[in-house]
Amino acid sequence: MKKLKLFALTAVALLGVTGVANADVMLAQDDFVGISFWIISMGMLAATAFFFMETGNVAAGWRTSVIVAGLVTGIAFIHYMYMREVWVSTGDSPTVYRYIDWLITVPLQMVEFYLILSAVGKANSGMFWRLLLGSVVMLVGGYLGEAGYINATLGFIIGMAGWVYILYEIFSGEAGKAAAKSGNKALVTAFGAMRMIVTVGWAIYPLGYVFGYLTGGVDAESLNVVYNLADFVNKIAFGLVIWAAATSSSGKRAK
Repeated sequence: MKKLKLFALTAVALLGVTGVANADVMLAQDDFVGISFWIISMGMLAATAFFFMETGNVAAGWRTSVIVAGLVTGIAFIHYMYMREVWVSTGDSPTVYRYIDWLITVPLQMVEFYLILSAVGKANSGMFWRLLLGSVVMLVGGYLGEAGYINATLGFIIGMAGWVYILYEIFSGEAGKAAAKSGNKALVTAFGAMRMIVTVGWAIYPLGYVFGYLTGGVDAESLNVVYNLADFVNKIAFGLVIWAAATSSSGKRAK
């Protein structure tokens, strides 16, 4: 019954924001970019409901991590509804809304490294602030460059510096070392998978920046589809990795 109530509350809260979509603006059957926005938004909604419902099936130390995974996909769902409307209404890339989404969800994802280490008592506040700082620098640099507030190349360099700093912290820095020494098999596996998502999955974004904004070699339609698919994998898969580690570490699933 508790799960049913939680699902109902989640569905009502998230579906309520769909009212922002203009009822007079409909997706065209051949608008594959708009369709991709819609598919991704529904995937984010489903993932959000799943993560929130699963919080009762993990040990107390892991619940915050699973809740944050649900927040990431829930926030992304809301923003994707806005982004879809911008695209369908104007045909322009929803750069502002996309970066608003990233400025909230990406730092939350970085905090997840700290949270899963905290679940096994291997984290400290320094990890939290370093990962948070790296993500903010990466995103602010990218946005200022894409939006034209600073030189696009300079924005790219700043964004890359933030990303490299994050990679250093989770591979060779204190966070990476703490995970390796944790002795928790589920955590080590999850941490490694999350690192690969941040390394390989996130590489799509700077490539999109280079080909879409620095060289102009990719059109807006293709760039938005690629970004949408990348968000779908990087946000949902990231959360599923955390959920899998949480259920594994919790042993017997909570009732």
